[in-house]
Amino acid sequence: MTEGFSIFMKEAEETGQAYNKMIMQLSQSSALDKKTHELAYISVLSAVKMTGGLEFHVKSAKKLGASRDEVKSAVLVGLPAVGVTVIEALKPALDAYDNKEEIE
Repeated sequence: MTEGFSIFMKEAEETGQAYNKMIMQLSQSSALDKKTHELAYISVLSAVKMTGGLEFHVKSAKKLGASRDEVKSAVLVGLPAVGVTVIEALKPALDAYDNKEEIE
């Protein structure tokens, strides 16, 4: 969890709970399997330069069976649409994948 998200959850607890509920509902109603959903989210995070959330979602995707190459491809999938901006996410995503610590 990023420091900003942690502060958000503490300082705006009711809004944070509503936000988490919306995220869970979106995930549960997704037609995508959990691994594919995580890989798609990694693509979005990379495209919008939100590298702070990458570690959590890469580790989640890995736990769900995603390979290192799948994570790399997820980061790079936005390259044609948003350009080289996505390459900034490549190092943090692969570092998170290679890190042996798992998410809780």
